[in-house]
Order: sequence, then C-alpha cells, then structure tokens
Amino acid sequence: MLRILLLSLFTDMARVEGRTFRERMANYMATLDINSQIGSCMPLGAMRIGTIIHNIEINPGQGGKLVRSAGTFARILKLPEGKSRCCLVKLPSREEKFIDAKCRATIGQVSNPGHGAKKLRKAGQSRWLGRRPTVRGVAMNPVDHPHGGGEGKSKSSGSHGRGSRTPWGKPTKCGYKTRSPKRKRQV
Repeated sequence: MLRILLLSLFTDMARVEGRTFRERMANYMATLDINSQIGSCMPLGAMRIGTIIHNIEINPGQGGKLVRSAGTFARILKLPEGKSRCCLVKLPSREEKFIDAKCRATIGQVSNPGHGAKKLRKAGQSRWLGRRPTVRGVAMNPVDHPHGGGEGKSKSSGSHGRGSRTPWGKPTKCGYKTRSPKRKRQV
C-alpha cells in the first residue's frame, strides 16, 4: 500500500515542470509525519520548535555543513512567520543564526559526547593530532614576541612596559571589540 502511495505521489510530482528531483523530494519529505524520530532528515521548516538537530545545511541542497563534531547539537528557536523564510537556530557556540527553512538537518545529537574530554597521556599524542606546543610570549626573545626579552622574569604590563599584546602587536585585553555571539546574522 505504501509503495503504491509513494509511486502515485512521485508520478504526480514528476509532472511539475521546472523543478529538480531534489526539490520535489524535499517538498514531499516535508509532508511526512516523522518529526519525532531521531535520525530523520528533513527541512528545518517542517520541524517543531525546540527540536534538537545536527548536520545542518547552509544553502538548500548543498549538504550538511554546521554542527557535525562529536557530541554537538543545535536547537530550533523560531520557525518562519509571515513572509520570512528563515528559521532561528541556536548553535553549540551559543550563537543564534537565521537559516533558510528549506535547508535540511538531521534530528538528534551527534554521538560520542565524551570525545573532547579524553585525556592525552603524553605530549606526543598531541603532536599526533597535529597540535603544536604553546610557548608563552615572555619566554621568547624580543624578535619573536612583544612580551619577549628582558633580564630574568620581567613583566610586560603596567609601568614595566607595553600592555598585553598578541604576537602581531595588537592589544589583547583592552583591545578591539569583537562581534557578540548572540548577534543574529543571516547565513
């Protein structure tokens, strides 16, 4: 019975001119009642508010780009209203982004949430993962870092020299303003 229903729906959709197969199937999948199943993939506009999702597309049909790391998830905060065609999604970084309602996402959380908490036994394991050692600026020479040089353990803040700087000389503590993660931005 389901096979006949799907075949009839597919033949009806095939008659629509000027639309790709992917667009036709996306519209059909949006009508199915599978909102509560973990692992289901569907457009954001077809999901409920508060749904936990991952593997989110930025542009419709492009493939998942956001929230794919181990143990991460995003949450739908707002569905499109009126002429708006964007859903508001809260990402793991606590940033809220407007994403097109036609973009697809998978329901549920990515597995292995303890991946980031794994203890590394030795420095070599960090090197295997491609992480390079972190050296303090005050331990360097003046040619290598603004904090470098001096006799002994010299300070580089307050009246003893320049304030805290990046390796490229830009202020770190009271430096430039950066964009707030709560700022809503169209992707």
